[in-house]
Amino acid sequence: MTSIFDAEGKNIPCTVVLAGPCVVTQIKTKEIDGYEAVQFGFGERKEKNTPKSLKGHFAKAGTTPKQFVAEIKYFETAVKVGDEIKVGLFEEGEFVDVSGTSIGKGFQGVVKRHNFSGVGGQTHGQHNRLRAPGSMGASSFPARVFKGMRMAGRQGGVTVKLQNLVVAKIIADQNIILLKGAVPGKKGAFIIIEKYHN
Repeated sequence: MTSIFDAEGKNIPCTVVLAGPCVVTQIKTKEIDGYEAVQFGFGERKEKNTPKSLKGHFAKAGTTPKQFVAEIKYFETAVKVGDEIKVGLFEEGEFVDVSGTSIGKGFQGVVKRHNFSGVGGQTHGQHNRLRAPGSMGASSFPARVFKGMRMAGRQGGVTVKLQNLVVAKIIADQNIILLKGAVPGKKGAFIIIEKYHN
């Protein structure tokens, strides 16, 4: 992340995103695919690390193998296969939605995962129960733990969508977008930026 100053002199925290060029690799239609969408490819991928099926897919689009492929529904700009989409599609000050995979945190206990407070207090023999989940099941009936009970488990590593992020600045010659605030995922991760739809 970085920060920039706006016209009023306020310091705005921003995430720097390399957003292009993205190549149109396929256009899906209702007649053939059952729905309408535009498929984009981003980043370069080595030929030797590309499966044969994907090599053919990219060759059909007339482009080199791409590292990341994503589909966007409701894409309003008229495009054809092989076109390059750059940051000129966006404008400074507009709202966008950003999707990505959140940072994986591994197996976590209930205090970190669900904000439990533990049993509290260290007296009365509770020397090892400070971060324990406490009671989680009923008595002799139903004698089991209900599905969906908030318990310890893996945290993070899921798809997250943040809505209404502001495009703070666009550096067109480098295909860079500065988004106000944070975006899901770790440094270097792939994200999908969509124009905000009501």
